Amino acid sequence: MTQDAWTFSRQMLPRVSRTFAACIRLLGPGLRDEVLVAYLLCRVADTIEDHPGLDAAEKGRLLDRWSACLDEGGPDAGAVEAAFPEPADDDQRLAARSALVLAAYRDCDAPARAAMRPWVQEMCRGMAGFAARQPAPGTLTALADLDELDKYCWYVAGTVGHLLTDLFVVRHGIGPRQAADLRRLATGFGLGLQLVNIIKDVADDRSRGWSFVPRAVCEIHGIRVEDLLDPGKRQSARLVMRILTSKARSHLQEALDYCCTLPRHAYRTRLFCLAPLYFAVRTLALAERDERLLDPDHKVKITRGEVYRTLCMAYVVAPSNHLIRSYHRRLIGLRRG
Repeated sequence: MTQDAWTFSRQMLPRVSRTFAACIRLLGPGLRDEVLVAYLLCRVADTIEDHPGLDAAEKGRLLDRWSACLDEGGPDAGAVEAAFPEPADDDQRLAARSALVLAAYRDCDAPARAAMRPWVQEMCRGMAGFAARQPAPGTLTALADLDELDKYCWYVAGTVGHLLTDLFVVRHGIGPRQAADLRRLATGFGLGLQLVNIIKDVADDRSRGWSFVPRAVCEIHGIRVEDLLDPGKRQSARLVMRILTSKARSHLQEALDYCCTLPRHAYRTRLFCLAPLYFAVRTLALAERDERLLDPDHKVKITRGEVYRTLCMAYVVAPSNHLIRSYHRRLIGLRRG
């Protein structure tokens, strides 16, 4: 079953995330498999939380079960698989065969499992709490304020930053002082990437009945969160979004410091971290100058050519902190173009 588990996991990754599948190839072979498993563990949790056919209580129960599966000697994934009898997409197909993901996780060595376990379990606990607030059909559920936004981003992305950091520390033999610096910056890295996703996906989230733009931020500029996509309120809405873009830029600066703190000999790991950082900086620069950012019929997205150029530059600059920071400044400057 172990070989089947790894084959399944490697085949499913590009089906549930082409972007992450491209980035993960930048890692060295051993760490690549561990990050692959960690990502899929998180993806199963996210799929449970997103399942439209489950009520909040059932989502909470399944997230608790998935969390328990990661304990040493924990239960099997049968209850999770049973919740997806007729999977509608690749995410649900992954959850429907989550026993194979769990088998790959259990095939990882003890230090890798110890690096993954607490953070995926923390994610599951947080997702269960937010699942309890799932919107009723035709209604809008919005976060209250920036503190709640930080809490949400922590559960879905800050945890991932710490999970990856703990794996990097184990696999690269990073010393206590450098490890402490990385852990201090890991939350900001995760929150920065998540905020960029929230900024570019405001309209998509609205279609699912969610607003991750907090009500209190909208009220600062005299509009309701329900009016954020109203063309007649566009000027106030853009001021609201500036608050989020400023917050995202601050966190992405922490992400930059994180990349520069990684040891220089961990070249491939630096690449793996720089790619999503630079993609996020490019996307944020695009969002800041895009007049159609809040148009439901428009998607903010960097081009394939920009993706390719960014990856090429990451290969060049990764060994040098000076070059890493210089290219970062260049990408930030795009928002003034």
